[in-house]
Amino acid sequence: MAYGITDLSTFILGTIFIVLLPGPNSLYVMTLASRRGLLEGYRAAGGIFVGDTILMLLAATGAASALHASPATFTLLKFAGAAYLAWLGLGLIRAAFSSDHQQRAHATEDLRRPFHTALIISLLNPKAIMFFISFFIQFVDPGYGQPALSFLILGIIVQAISAIYLSALIFGGTRLAKKFGQTRWLAATGKAGVGALFIGFAVKLAL
Repeated sequence: MAYGITDLSTFILGTIFIVLLPGPNSLYVMTLASRRGLLEGYRAAGGIFVGDTILMLLAATGAASALHASPATFTLLKFAGAAYLAWLGLGLIRAAFSSDHQQRAHATEDLRRPFHTALIISLLNPKAIMFFISFFIQFVDPGYGQPALSFLILGIIVQAISAIYLSALIFGGTRLAKKFGQTRWLAATGKAGVGALFIGFAVKLAL
C-alpha cells in the first residue's frame, strides 16, 4: 500500500470499466464534437472534468456519505438529472425535424453552451455520483495520515482515464461529422437518434 491507497491496480481497472460504460456525459461530448468540431468537444469535456472534480471533492470531504445516507435527496437529484436529459433529447429531436432555421437554433441552444451544459449533466449524473460515493472512497486507507494526498492521486488517475476516453470520442465524432454532413437527411436522422438516446437515458434514470 502506497500513499494510503489500498489497491491501486483494482482501482485503475474498475475506473476504466466504469468510464467505458455508455452514459450521457460521453454521448454529449461526442455529439458536440460531431456537430461543432474539436474545440467545442473539448469545451464540453472541460465541463465534465470540472463536474467530476466537484464530485470528488464532495466525496473526499464526506458530503457524498451524507448524500448516500439520504435516499430522498439522491432520488431528487436522480429525477432532476432525468428531466434535464429528456429536455436535451426533445430539443435535438425537434431540431432534427424542423425546417425553420430559428426553431432549429433555439432547440439546440444548449449545444452552444457546451461547458455549462456538460457541467450540469456531470453533476446530475447518478452514475458519476454513485461512482464517487461507492467506489472512489473505498480505496483510501482511513488510517493514513494524509488522506488528501490519496484522494489527489486517485483523482488524477480518474481524470487521466476520462481524458483519454473523451479525446477518442471527440476525434471519432469529428470523423463521423464529415460523413453525416454530406447528406442532410442522414444528419437529421443522426441528430434525432442522439435525442432519442438522451430520452432513453432519462427514462432509465427515472426508473
